[in-house]
Order: sequence, then structure tokens, then C-alpha cells
Amino acid sequence: MPTTQQARRALVLYGSETGNAQDVAEEMGRVAERLRFDTEVAELNAISLEPSQYVIEGESDEQHPEGIDGSFLPWSTSHLRHRLLEEYPLPEGVHPIPDDVLLDPKWVLDYADNESSVPPTSNVITPTLEPTSNSDTPDVPPTDLLNIPNGLAAHITSNERITPTTHWQDVRHLKLSLSGTHPYAPGDVLTLYPKNFPSDVNLFLSLMDWTSIADTPLHFHPSSPSSAPPPTTLPVPHLSQKSTVTLRQLLTNHLDILSIPRRSFFAQLAHYTPDPFHRDRLLEFTNPEYIDELYDYTTRPRRSILEVLQEFESVKIPWQRICSIIPTLRGRQFSIASAMNMKMNPSEDAADITAVRAGESERTEIELLIAIVKYKTVIKRIRQGVATRYIANLTPGQDITVTLSKGGLGVSEKEVGRPVVMVGPGTGVAPMRALIYQRKQWREKLGVEPGLRSDGEQVQDLLFFGCRNAEADYFFKDEWEALKKDEGVPLEVFAAFSRDQRQKVYVQDLIRQQSSLIFNSLSKQNGIIYICGSSGKMPQAIREALIEGFQEHGPMSREDAESYLAGMEKSGRYRQETW
Repeated sequence: MPTTQQARRALVLYGSETGNAQDVAEEMGRVAERLRFDTEVAELNAISLEPSQYVIEGESDEQHPEGIDGSFLPWSTSHLRHRLLEEYPLPEGVHPIPDDVLLDPKWVLDYADNESSVPPTSNVITPTLEPTSNSDTPDVPPTDLLNIPNGLAAHITSNERITPTTHWQDVRHLKLSLSGTHPYAPGDVLTLYPKNFPSDVNLFLSLMDWTSIADTPLHFHPSSPSSAPPPTTLPVPHLSQKSTVTLRQLLTNHLDILSIPRRSFFAQLAHYTPDPFHRDRLLEFTNPEYIDELYDYTTRPRRSILEVLQEFESVKIPWQRICSIIPTLRGRQFSIASAMNMKMNPSEDAADITAVRAGESERTEIELLIAIVKYKTVIKRIRQGVATRYIANLTPGQDITVTLSKGGLGVSEKEVGRPVVMVGPGTGVAPMRALIYQRKQWREKLGVEPGLRSDGEQVQDLLFFGCRNAEADYFFKDEWEALKKDEGVPLEVFAAFSRDQRQKVYVQDLIRQQSSLIFNSLSKQNGIIYICGSSGKMPQAIREALIEGFQEHGPMSREDAESYLAGMEKSGRYRQETW
């Protein structure tokens, strides 16, 4: 924040995996910009921080009935604006930029060929042409690799659906092979970078009347005068000011045209329609008094940006500004379901991996467990997850760009002599599978006899898994049996099937049933508990079941049981990774 009236500068930083924090940060940046601050919005890791004299903080509830805007909007329009003006009043005669005035983006697109350059913010309308597509060409994204910092080329060796075709959900066991050695541990994540499909990209180009210039080389340049320092970051990750890109490439690889639009999106669209009815309707969605109507139009039916533009057909976005209006397409993180150097199951066909390895000395194999998102909304339309739709179409032999990063489970070889209690319902079992195989390998390496501690006491690992049906989505069932029977792994698996009987049974119910066994592992044998899976109600339900078990077998009071669990967290014996 600024220290003088002459230097009205604001820096808004965010750290975001899903894009929500980025959206909020950009909205805060617009609030500051309208108060005449020279504003920059950037990722935390893109900025070298110096001591700041003034910081404004606020919290927003993602679980608010009306989404993030339900709590953020009142705070940003009143508290944030008021505090900024209170601490940094505008000079006499200077007024805030009105809400109905369109703010200039920090960066705009222009033709890469200077001879065909046009004014950077003019609205170029080109004749509408039919999308360039061949009916015989399958509707799949292009297979070119993306230029991503620390990116790795991953070879798809298998993409198998492991739920029956009659089951309501398609779950994939995806196997990839990376050239070279890339160490990873249980809890680490692999990030996949989705692409949009040609049919959606062509529709977007056609709606905006951009088809004739879809493949024209473009580049970014700052919208401010050349004397002013350019912003630190471009609106699109992985691209630089020197990059040349086309509108088709931006819409395919970089812009999330199928995301649910935010309030600020409608505010910008209102400037690009000649239709007064459409303009009034778009502005209604920006009015804080109608936040419930915005929620009902966008979030409840999961209506996408592309669908909004189809309904408001009079809107024509200037292509020069597209990257400041459409959010960026972000990578999706998935917990790794394998252990380094994990032996393949004897039943697996190794032909693909053998072929990939030919002529190469080292490769790293990685496996993922991914639930494909596909459902019908309240308006009876089929919705598909942008990333999982892309993943479902990956084929063996194809190469994609990925990045590998550390997770938060903090698994260590030194803990192999202590029991672990693992809770991983649904695809949350992926990191648990990695942990089971990793502990097996560590035991073999250290010469530790399975099931015994150094003092000779029996040790057993416990896995609590939950799904709907024993015959439909009991992931890796055969592996658990083989590990216990053929490999001597000290593992006991407790599976809850919520739909196989009249009364629903969940993992927390099994934790209550096995509370004595769990208490023995955690309290008497200094064990560690890992919880992975959905970040909804499950983690709190597990926590409550554990507290009840501590109360019963401690025996402890409620307060003592809660304190005991808090102590486990503090000492690193209660570890949770949810998404």
C-alpha cells in the first residue's frame, strides 16, 4: 500500500489452486483501481515482497449459501472501499472512477505482424464464417505439448475404466510413464493441464465473429503508455510478452470458456452489447441486491460462460481484451495412487511400458485414480468437468504435459515400524494405496519383518474405505487381498458400502465399530492417522467418531478427548489431505 498521496499503489496477492482466490483478488484489484490506485494483482510466488506499511485482511466463506460472493461482496463494496478511502483519502477534486466506466486491462492483444496492427482496444467485427471442422474428424483436443514451467512430458500407458458401464460414475485408473527419474512420495500430486474441445472453441469463435482471424498470430503488449512500467505478470500463465499465440490456441489451451461466470464477467459484458434489454439484464446480475438471482442463474444450474454468450447473442467481446474477461484454464491436481518403483501386478500387460522403455535407461511410472465428472443439472442439461472430460479422452500412446509437486502428508521411512490408520473413501483411497505400497517397499529395504516392531510387538495397518456398492466401486479390492495373502503385508481393510443395504453405512460408522482397535493403534502403539478424500462433511464426521472412541476407551472426558486429538495434530500424528 502507498505511503504518500503521490504514490497511490496497491498490490493484491493471492495463492489459488481452484481459481477462486484469484477471482476474489482481481475483484479487490478493481475496487482499488476505481479509487485511483495504481494496482497490480499477482500470484504470491511471482512477487518479491518488501515490508508493507498497511495490510487489509478479510475472510470469505466458500460454503456460503450464495457462494463466495455472498460474503465477499458486502465486505468489498463497503468495508474494503471505506477503509481504503479512510487510510488514503483522494486528493481534493479527485473522485473515484464510477462503476459504470469500463476499466482498461493491464495487457491487450495485438497482431504480431505490425503491418496489420489495429488500435489495441477497438472492437473489430469480422464476417461470421462457419466453424472450420470436418464431420469425419473426432472432437478431441489437439495433442501438442504445453510449454509450462517445470513441465514434464508424460506418456499415457493405460486409461482404464474400473467401474462397470452400468454404474452411475466412470472412474479411471490412469497410468503414465515419465522419462528419467522423478522421485515422489505418498501424498504427492501430479497436475494435469486440460484443454477445451474443438467443438466448443469453434462455437465460441463463431459467436464472437472471430473465425476469420482465429489462426492469426497475436502477441501481448501493455495497454499503458510506454513510459509506464509494464505489469509484472501477463493475464495468461505460461506465456510471456515475447510469446506469439492465436485466438484458437488461447481458447483451446489457456482460457476457461466452460467455467461458471462471476459477477465481474457480467459487468464487463454489459459494455459490449448494443441491445438495451440485454444490457439491463446483464447489469442486474452485477447488482448486490440481486445476488441470489445471479446464483440461481449461474451456480445452481452450473451455467457456463459459453452458454451465457449463446443466450446473450448480441454481445461481441473485443478480441484484444479477451484475456481480461475470460478466466484462465488452470491445471488440476490429483493425488498419486502409486509408490516409486512399485512392482506391476502379475496380471498386468506390460507390453506398452516395455515399448516405451525401449532404448531408455530410466523411467518413472505414476498411477492416478480419477472420478470423471458428468451429471445432469436442475435445468436438465448434462455437465462435464473440464479436466475430467479431457482425461476421459486420453489414449494410450499419447503424450501430455504434467507437473509433479509435493503433498502435505509428510510420510517418512522412519515411521515404518509404527502402525497407520488410513481413512480414504472414494478416490481418497489413491494416496492410501501409495502409502501401503511404499511401506511395503521400505520394510523390504530395511529388513523389517511384516507385522512386527523392533520390540517384537504385533503391528497392523488399518484401511477404512467407503463407496456405494461392493460390486461397482470397491477400488483395488483384489489388490488388498493379494497383498495380505501373497505378500504378507500386515493390512486389515474395513469397507463401508452405503447403498448395499437399507441402512446407509459410512466410514465413520466403521470407525465407531472398530474404535477399540483404532485406539490401540493410535494410543498404545503411537500410531499415525491419515485422512484423505472429499473436503465436505467427511473429515468432521471422522473427527467426531475418533473423539467418541477416545472417550470410550481412554477413558476420557469430551474435553480431554478433543485435547488428545489436538495434541496428535500438533505432533504430526493426525494428517489430513482433502480436496
